[in-house]
Amino acid sequence: MKKRSFPKGLNKSIVKELSQIKGEPLWMTEFRVRSYETFVSKALPDWGPDLSNLDFQDIHYYIYPGEMVNDWSDVPSEIKETFDQLGIPEHEKKFLAGVSTQYESEIVYHNLHERYADSGIIFDSIDEGLKKFPKIFKQYFGKLIPPEDNIMAALNSAVWSGGSFVYVPKGVKMNIPIETYFRINSENMGQFERTLIIADEGSEVHYIEGCTAPQYSTQSLHSAVVELYALKDSHIKYTTIQNWSKNVYNLVTKRGLAEENARIEWLDINLGSKITMKYPSVILRGDNSHGEVLSMALANQDQILDTGAKMIHLGKNTSSVIDSRTISAGNGKAVYRGKAKITKGAENSKALVNCDGLLLDEGSRSYAYPYNIVSNDSSTIEHEASVSKIALEQLEYLMSRGLDGDSAKQLIISGFVDPVVNELPLEYSVELERLLQMMTESEGKGHKKTIKEA
Repeated sequence: MKKRSFPKGLNKSIVKELSQIKGEPLWMTEFRVRSYETFVSKALPDWGPDLSNLDFQDIHYYIYPGEMVNDWSDVPSEIKETFDQLGIPEHEKKFLAGVSTQYESEIVYHNLHERYADSGIIFDSIDEGLKKFPKIFKQYFGKLIPPEDNIMAALNSAVWSGGSFVYVPKGVKMNIPIETYFRINSENMGQFERTLIIADEGSEVHYIEGCTAPQYSTQSLHSAVVELYALKDSHIKYTTIQNWSKNVYNLVTKRGLAEENARIEWLDINLGSKITMKYPSVILRGDNSHGEVLSMALANQDQILDTGAKMIHLGKNTSSVIDSRTISAGNGKAVYRGKAKITKGAENSKALVNCDGLLLDEGSRSYAYPYNIVSNDSSTIEHEASVSKIALEQLEYLMSRGLDGDSAKQLIISGFVDPVVNELPLEYSVELERLLQMMTESEGKGHKKTIKEA
């Protein structure tokens, strides 16, 4: 059946048709239908930001942009122009082992450098992963985040389209990141990609996702699901640079499972969107496993960024770190919401939680809701939290040394987010510094362009 875009709205027939036009096996169609039934049976969360204005029937759940290609010159011109502006071809040449780009509901371009493909690494669109590697796909897909987990996971599971499938064989270490770019380019669009990454024993991989969208007057929805499996002695680093426009609801579920001696790191940067709800988590099932979340949220005018992390300690001698930094400006509202849980069997485990907020003016808001549990006597949780304003004394001191007001603010903010910037690849750290500079220069002036569209 020829692929086509769908009109607004969602029902069981659309879910079945989506599976049909993708040529999926029966088990996936049944999975989608079960997920849809779960979605309609659940209510929106009664905590966190108000989502009552989100109209699920006023969204396009599938927009077909064209077939996937492996040569940049074959990407349709109107799509290629968008990604050229984002600098994707240049990033691929200089910094990446492979790149994948999603436009609306499908991957439109995909490439993995030959020397990595020869090592047995699988880096493909998730739709192709289902077709080409059905056994390993079915073994892991939807097991860590089932549809019943929450309403947005159920919605994604019903209408997922696009995203990445990554498998790194035993002992293979990727010393250059791979990256996927996600772009919403239509009004009232819903993007529902899935990411599934499996790092086999002793392997390493760094995956980066970048997200952008133009500004429209109507709402759009981004609801992704990410599942990470770090097998024995493996290491996964997952970096997100989210810069959706301020008409996007960004409601995602991200979770990793770390086996014995495995390590999962999330570097999570949230800059755009109307509302974000995102709490990357790690289940530390294996002994001596480690989880880490380093996150930053920048809530500017009319934004609510409700972010944080979860660490669940199951194995012995496990360790975790949550380091959250939020910046609020204008009437922006930044929230840390997190959980560190050390279970009874997770003996001799340690968790460190740090959540700091920086307020740039009187109208901005910062909140922290930590939830920490220790269920055995041999383990410890350390927790720190602070909310501060830029002090007049600091500004006056820096200005007395020759800096103007904006430059003084920028220097203070840069010091606050320095631990995050230091973990970014060079090209992204430069972009982040530019965005922070734009924010201080634009403070109080209303709408400003995003870093990618300035």
